[in-house]
Amino acid sequence: MQEYLQQDMECEGLLECIHGLKELDRDVYVTIVDSAEPLTVDEVADRVDRERSTAYRAVKRLQQTGFVQQEQVNYDQGGYYHVYKPVNPDAVADDMQTMLNEWYAKMGTLIGEFREKYDEQTPAQEAVASGE
Repeated sequence: MQEYLQQDMECEGLLECIHGLKELDRDVYVTIVDSAEPLTVDEVADRVDRERSTAYRAVKRLQQTGFVQQEQVNYDQGGYYHVYKPVNPDAVADDMQTMLNEWYAKMGTLIGEFREKYDEQTPAQEAVASGE
């Protein structure tokens, strides 16, 4: 955590910090956000210069963490394909804020437990304190 606090982070660093995503995930996210239209996995792969399967895994990680959403596009003659677009940034930011608040509360509880556990003096410390 200390490393994160000392780094000059950009907002996209939250993808890594809060969700544990990779640099490729960040590149894919920026690609999807910067596109005027939803993108297929093939289009994402072309834009980030990666294999389709690699781009697909990154898109799926972003979908699982709630950063992008999948839409189905149907062909007139039957069949379909999927495109991906970013989720509303306010919804993503609200989710990250909720996660941060939950983490902060949990850390506060653990710090309190640490304080209680180690704040009690051991018998040897009590003897020294009373001059025995």
